[in-house]
Amino acid sequence: MTALGKLYGVGVGPGAPDLLTLRAVRVLESADVLALPRSSDFGASMAYRILEPVLGKPREPRKQERLLLTFPMSKDPDRVRPHVDAAIDKIGERLSRGLSVAFATEGDPSLFSTFVYVRREALRRFPGLEVEVVPGVTSVTAVPAVSGLSLADGQERIAILPATYGVDDLTEVLQRFDTVVLMKIGSEMPKVTEALTRAGLLDRAVFVSKATMPEQRIVRDLRAAQGERGDCFAMVVVTRGERSGLLVGEAEASPPGAFGKTLDEPEAP
Repeated sequence: MTALGKLYGVGVGPGAPDLLTLRAVRVLESADVLALPRSSDFGASMAYRILEPVLGKPREPRKQERLLLTFPMSKDPDRVRPHVDAAIDKIGERLSRGLSVAFATEGDPSLFSTFVYVRREALRRFPGLEVEVVPGVTSVTAVPAVSGLSLADGQERIAILPATYGVDDLTEVLQRFDTVVLMKIGSEMPKVTEALTRAGLLDRAVFVSKATMPEQRIVRDLRAAQGERGDCFAMVVVTRGERSGLLVGEAEASPPGAFGKTLDEPEAP
């Protein structure tokens, strides 16, 4: 009986290929099968777009399989479940042959990633399966990096919310946390700006789309973006700045816009 292969979940980072970790590159290069998620049968894999400049074509004489797997961007479990099952069927068939499979995912495999479902189902189907997660740079830290923000210091608390599932409780969250990260903005931008305006925090927020990618966009005045539909890579970060770090003690809030402008930041249209 052939021993099961090993399943890897590999974070490829937020978009810039040179943000892949050394371990990610090593695993992606050495795996027998590279599993690449995409949102439709006819679309490209964003994860592959990120890692392709680093990996390039499979190296001879060894041939690595590139396995495209479709996961529709939907909140309907009845639509998503068949695709997850089909992906596990394909991955499982290769694991059963003793092949190692590296599932490449944008950002980090443990944060709002399709790999969360893949890992859970694979372990259910294959008891004893060896799974290794290779962490990646997440947009939660990439967005502050490109926009000049500090996420938290000292006593400050952070909340991370997937905005695409609704922001009805955003006002309450803004009252309880010092920094709020809203991921996957989608069509919720009008509600987000409304809640921030009510809370008096509109000038404490920054909008970033496609951080570290060539298409990166940073908007510091959310009034300029409140009527648009964000993409799945769009994020809003709200920082109160009312509590400073351990070494400086209590201090007044930094003024709006104090996080400055990065050197290569494009002007908002």
